[in-house]
Amino acid sequence: MAGASLIALLDDIATVLDDISVLTKVAAKKTAGVLGDDLALNAQQVSGVRAERELPVVWAVAKGSFKNKLILVPSALLLSAFLPQLIAPLLIIGGLYLCYEGFEKVWHLVAHKAAQEVRKRVIREQLLNPSGDLLSIERHKIKGAIRTDFILSAEIIVIALGSAANAPFMTQAMVVSLIALLMTVGVYGLVALIVKLDDIGLHLLSEPTDSLIGNIKRCTGRALLSFCPWLMKALSILGTTAMFLVGGGILVHGLPLLADLHLALTSDIVWVMLVSLLFQLLAGILAGALVLLLKNLLSYVKSPNKN
Repeated sequence: MAGASLIALLDDIATVLDDISVLTKVAAKKTAGVLGDDLALNAQQVSGVRAERELPVVWAVAKGSFKNKLILVPSALLLSAFLPQLIAPLLIIGGLYLCYEGFEKVWHLVAHKAAQEVRKRVIREQLLNPSGDLLSIERHKIKGAIRTDFILSAEIIVIALGSAANAPFMTQAMVVSLIALLMTVGVYGLVALIVKLDDIGLHLLSEPTDSLIGNIKRCTGRALLSFCPWLMKALSILGTTAMFLVGGGILVHGLPLLADLHLALTSDIVWVMLVSLLFQLLAGILAGALVLLLKNLLSYVKSPNKN
């Protein structure tokens, strides 16, 4: 009997592991879009520090991301089990924050262009000054990246949880935990690679030219160094766009009015995906503008110096 019980237990474990594997693959496919946004955002946010400090900054953000997951995974599982009705409102709040952060960046770039140029010049001088104190710059970048990661991680975890909604609690916990771990390792591994591409290019340029392999490496190094500035500019644009897309997507799927309008616009249309993305982008931009306007109005009302 003991042997039969052990075999039955092992069979149950194998079945659960198989379920976890299948559900994890499904959840990974569903979260792939957010993963791309997460990658663009984080690569853009941790760029702009000294070469020798790039990997430590990425590692600091990655540790913050792991801490975010340690908070979010148990919280999501508990909310799903006891208060599932709170998940949607919390996600909407996070989506509004992402839209606000994205629009604030665009607004400052357009309305305060001179101040942005001064700020960039100051940061550039600090980066070039060996005796400069860069701790405040690093802390600011790390804090901003971890804060953004929290919102994106919340959406990834909720999507993964939704993929395993009908599974037993332990299977849900395993699926969500695996997705959280894989996404964090994958995103910050790629971020580390992206921010070190220029160093890889410089290393390849140092190769001797007395062989065909050496010449190929030097050509590859020059190509990487030419490509890196364009990549970082593209990531800056993609990172801000991702805030609107992720935040707008949360709002579109979480608010019934926007969901109905989205469905009406995308039904019987050939370019459904394109229209859907444009709708989410527009929703994110408008939501960000509205939140920034409300924030500025509240600041004005509370200001003791207003006329």
